[in-house]
Amino acid sequence: MFQKLKKDYDIYEDTRQLINGRANFILHKAKQSIFALHRGEIKKAENLLKEVEKDLNILNKHLSKIPPLKYNGLYKAALEEYTEAKLFWQVLKFGKIKEISKVQVNFDDYLGGICDLTGELVRKMVLLAIENKFEEIFRLKTIITDIINGLIKIDLTGYLRHKFDEAKRNLEKAEQIVYELKMMQK
Repeated sequence: MFQKLKKDYDIYEDTRQLINGRANFILHKAKQSIFALHRGEIKKAENLLKEVEKDLNILNKHLSKIPPLKYNGLYKAALEEYTEAKLFWQVLKFGKIKEISKVQVNFDDYLGGICDLTGELVRKMVLLAIENKFEEIFRLKTIITDIINGLIKIDLTGYLRHKFDEAKRNLEKAEQIVYELKMMQK
């Protein structure tokens, strides 16, 4: 019995360490893609996202052997950061968010990523204000409003409620930016 327990534990622990190592790498690459998007380096961001997608799909094969590791904090953080980065890329490239097809993303990772996306959109609005790209700012504010209108229909609790509250604060920041721009134009 102890031999089997040791074998099972060793497999679990080896897989957990592999996932944590790769998840940390994925998290870092997803953050890099967000920063590249803010700098307008779309191609670089796309390449980073492709690397992340490849690694996430490899990790998902390992996770299929030990499904509880899908709830590992570092893996979930990496998946959520990827989701945020991918959605940010979609907004900048296509003007909207849509379902992610390259990687399997759970509903809670989507929701967390969508909430965090609002913060990136506010940051982008600030950068666009510096460049006097007011129409783009107004468009991003509308996207944030649409996101909040979609999220408000979901009774989020716990961790996701906290993220939603932050997303609402991001909407307030976006509204403030638009208000100040409108006042300057008078």
